[in-house]
Amino acid sequence: MELPLLLVALPPMAPAGGAPLVLILARWIHMIAGVMWIGLLYFFVLVNPGFMGELDSKTRTLIIPKLMPRAMLWFRWSSLVTVIAGFGYWNYLVGSDARASEAAGRLAYPGPVIISFLVIWTVAFAIEMGLVMSPLPVFKTVTGLGMIMVIVLPVAAYIFVALNETGWESNRTLCIGIGGGLGWFMMLNVWGIVWRMHKKIIRWNAAALADGASIPPEARKFAQIASAVAGVSFWVSFPMLFFMGAASHYAIFVQ
Repeated sequence: MELPLLLVALPPMAPAGGAPLVLILARWIHMIAGVMWIGLLYFFVLVNPGFMGELDSKTRTLIIPKLMPRAMLWFRWSSLVTVIAGFGYWNYLVGSDARASEAAGRLAYPGPVIISFLVIWTVAFAIEMGLVMSPLPVFKTVTGLGMIMVIVLPVAAYIFVALNETGWESNRTLCIGIGGGLGWFMMLNVWGIVWRMHKKIIRWNAAALADGASIPPEARKFAQIASAVAGVSFWVSFPMLFFMGAASHYAIFVQ
């Protein structure tokens, strides 16, 4: 029995009807939220560390409680909206490929494609989280963490394609399965690690600003973790954007 898919119930894309409107709205929202999310990510990685590093501790304590709650609010919710809209759109594409295959007399099961996507990329995040939360300091740097993830993520992509390249899946299904999977991984980074670390840092700095409370020494470790994970997401964004573009413009898996 096939598992239910988001938007699969929509009719095939056609010039008339409500499906094209729903799909273009989903894609439009996906792109707007994605630009906001990746733009903030690049700000956090390329601009903010150097700026904060030039400030004295008193000035940082003044700025962090005012800047970071707003920045993190837009950062985490734009990541979630990006992924939800994109995931729904991709579900429709997978269902459309399956329907086209069935119309040609071939069996197609879209459910395993969706399930494998969720499992594989969530496991990749779990591996990263286990590393960064371990006591080993090497995994709290972009270089140390990145050296492992540069192996884990390509392996995850290979497994996804190997499981799902059965003949009916289109290039867009497989490419977005990788690009969107990297986006899923990045979104889990935002909510599962970066926001959790920054939430504590913001709270400690707000307390220091309000009543002069001392900032605990763990703040430095949490800042290192957040920086390392954001740095990994920064580099992951490049192949992620490539595969999203290749879904429509470069046939990697299906000629």
